[in-house]
Amino acid sequence: MPQRQFTPALERLRAAGLRPTRQRLALAKLLFGGGDRHVTAEQVHAEATQAAIPVSLATVYNTLHQFTGAGLLREVVVEPGRSYFDTNIAEHHHFFHEHNGRLQDIPGSELRVAELPAPPDGTSVARVDVIVRLRKNA
Repeated sequence: MPQRQFTPALERLRAAGLRPTRQRLALAKLLFGGGDRHVTAEQVHAEATQAAIPVSLATVYNTLHQFTGAGLLREVVVEPGRSYFDTNIAEHHHFFHEHNGRLQDIPGSELRVAELPAPPDGTSVARVDVIVRLRKNA
């Protein structure tokens, strides 16, 4: 593959301070090559397998968490044991469609949190994530 195909992914990894390994580059290209989206580790692993990228599910999980720690992704936990990784790291919130498991962005400007409780001593609020759960009407 020509190096140019990996240039945006390479630049993104370097800017985040991550070493651009072959697997990180390949996964970054999958994640960031098609606009903003919400994906599970299993979905990324399936895409990698389909693209003939030799990577284990454990490596996908590790890479997603590394990308999250470096600020390239946001992890959205919709329930215990069920997380999505969001390529949109701008301030925003989510609708969660319970009937099909789909996440949908809510622009940050469309939701206002009127009051927050004071954080415990020695801490500060890093971010507020709101998930509005939706179910189909009967």
